[in-house]
Amino acid sequence: MSRRAHLTVAAPGLLLLLALAAAGCGGSDVHVSRFSVTPEGHESCQALLAALPHKVADQPRRRTSGSTYAAAWGKPPIVLRCGVGRPAGYNKFSACQTTDGVDWFVPEPVMEDQTADVVMTTVGRSPNLEVKVPSEYRPGTAPMVDLANAIKQHTREVTPCS
Repeated sequence: MSRRAHLTVAAPGLLLLLALAAAGCGGSDVHVSRFSVTPEGHESCQALLAALPHKVADQPRRRTSGSTYAAAWGKPPIVLRCGVGRPAGYNKFSACQTTDGVDWFVPEPVMEDQTADVVMTTVGRSPNLEVKVPSEYRPGTAPMVDLANAIKQHTREVTPCS
């Protein structure tokens, strides 16, 4: 009888632990606010998101909520948004970084400040991708390398950076 009573007392505690664990799982999603996706981005982005690697910068992929055109890895999260417009501050005179055949724009102030989060955007591709890399992962080139194959396969080069 005492053994059965012990199990009965333990069961509510177990249920509470399971409920807390389930709540923690739901809370572990990375929320990405909805954003406008370029018309050419709808189809290409779905294919690209399905082809993204399971790890970026040695960080595991995480679930996202809020936008169907986003992906995330790690904690703090590296966040990719697909189908974004031209990055603010980018013009034909802006410097680009080319990594594994993909051109990226990183604003000059972010390049200089090694403590800042990096927001880098593909340029000369359709659709464009934006990747926010927290400062903990600086210098930020690993995501460029890890994402390059999927980007080249599921976006098209329109105009290479000069």
